[in-house]
Amino acid sequence: MTKRSAGLLMYRRRGNELEVFLVHPGGPYWAKKDSGAWSIPKGEYTDEEEALAAAKREFEEETGFPVDGELLALGQVKQAGGKIVTAWAFEGDCVAADLKSNTFSMEWPPRSGRQREYPEVDRGDWFSIPEASEKLMAGQLPFLDRLTRHVIFR
Repeated sequence: MTKRSAGLLMYRRRGNELEVFLVHPGGPYWAKKDSGAWSIPKGEYTDEEEALAAAKREFEEETGFPVDGELLALGQVKQAGGKIVTAWAFEGDCVAADLKSNTFSMEWPPRSGRQREYPEVDRGDWFSIPEASEKLMAGQLPFLDRLTRHVIFR
């Protein structure tokens, strides 16, 4: 069965520049990764939940920020591992340092028998589109292109 995720890409305008808010995954696997490791706030959902409802829930759980404003559908992408990600964008603003993420538990170190708790997202930040193109996971890059086509050329 194909895994599915849904997420929201918050953006803002700074003068003539467009910026997007991305998050860095928490936990030991991602701790030393930067370029190509950032993501839009997103998460998996089941058949019982609508994609948009999941996207809003995940954004608020992973960032602690409310979702407000008109949503722009960015469509779907299929990531390298086969997961289908559906995304929407909205214009908003936040102070990245105020991010408050939910947590998850995992065994760490592997095979140690010890469960540790980590934030699902360890930080978030605003990036220009060129910066975001370097930071964002490759499978999610089409969302940046779709956003810029809509925002810049409308």
